[in-house]
Amino acid sequence: MPNRKISPKISEDYQISLTAPQVLTLDNGIPVYEISMGTQDVLKVELVFFAGRPYEHKKLVGRATTAMLKEGTQHTSAADLAEKVDFYGGTISTPVNLDSINVVLYCLTKHFGSLLPLFAEMIYQPAFLESELRSYVKNNQQRVIVDLTKNDVVAYRKITEFIYGKDHPYGYNSFPETYGDLERSDLEQHHKDYFTSDNCKIFLSGRSNRETLPLLNQYFGQEKSKKKTPPTYFAPKVELPQRVNLSLPNSLQTAIRVGRGLFDKKHPDFNGFYMLNMILGGFFGSRLMTNIREEKGYTYNIFSMVDTMSRDGYFYIGTEVGNQVVAPTIKEIYAEIEELQRTKVSAEELKMTRNYVLGNTLTMLDGAFNTMDLVKTLILEDIPLQQFEALIHTVKHIDAATIRNLAQKYLNREDLWEVIVGP
Repeated sequence: MPNRKISPKISEDYQISLTAPQVLTLDNGIPVYEISMGTQDVLKVELVFFAGRPYEHKKLVGRATTAMLKEGTQHTSAADLAEKVDFYGGTISTPVNLDSINVVLYCLTKHFGSLLPLFAEMIYQPAFLESELRSYVKNNQQRVIVDLTKNDVVAYRKITEFIYGKDHPYGYNSFPETYGDLERSDLEQHHKDYFTSDNCKIFLSGRSNRETLPLLNQYFGQEKSKKKTPPTYFAPKVELPQRVNLSLPNSLQTAIRVGRGLFDKKHPDFNGFYMLNMILGGFFGSRLMTNIREEKGYTYNIFSMVDTMSRDGYFYIGTEVGNQVVAPTIKEIYAEIEELQRTKVSAEELKMTRNYVLGNTLTMLDGAFNTMDLVKTLILEDIPLQQFEALIHTVKHIDAATIRNLAQKYLNREDLWEVIVGP
């Protein structure tokens, strides 16, 4: 029997590598990125269209178009579509992204041929029924009204708006009237312009067989079409960060967000800042969590994160605290930032963070689906797969001086927005 009083040895003698996908091409030029592995006969096929916020002619039309795909086609009602997919044990989802519209099918390999025609019909022949659109609008108007009573939601909406600007694709927020402005013709036009063969990438993962690619080619590789409008990317507004207090009466807690605009994954400082963020607030053993949750008891959860899109990114710290400890919490947040700027991280703390990041990365590469998610992110953000190796190299070899320099460069108080939402 093992001695439970002695912790297992942490091994650092292992390699982390990213499985490169096989790249195939359908008859009409759509690229298919395939990772075939695993022991279970299941498949995941994901179609990605560059049709998110930067491509919209009206706010929210990309999101609405995505949501309405599952609400019936020109030949199949929403109920029948759901029943047929469920009969074969499949799942269809439409995850929300800022830059793209993604449509995902999970199914058993043996049922791929039965579900793919329905999947293609849903994507290319949506009905966009007026009744379904009005229902979607009404439901989301109610959801927004409820969300605007939640201080954490309001704080997140506001800090992204302040960083980018209220009309920027990455910064605008939804309101009941924004949904109310949507018309059926808006969705039809957006679908016509961007659900095209030269604006699509397909990501296939799991246990495929010799019939998989011919089926994809049959249902997605025949029609040739071109997109109409290039994306609208523009610089975030230039405004000096400030502290913003927003009143939300009867709030039992206060939401705090501290952050700034940053950069995308292609920036030379991204990998190093990724490690800096992990030390500050990126996992349960981080400094913010240790100090403000465990030692001070001001909150149940506090975190920092780097969120990236195709053309930009931002950093922020988030927490919800008791109304009586708002000022002490903000004081401790900046104390931890200033400590990173002033003093080098200890070798022990750097080793702990490094081991956590490497171990977490291994889980991100566990299986075909997870591996493809990582590959897909790199491909969609136009990043060479070798960038993953560069990130692992940085995690393994970054030193304390570099982390301190990055904190001094990017975490100065005058560069950070503060949003406080509470009573």
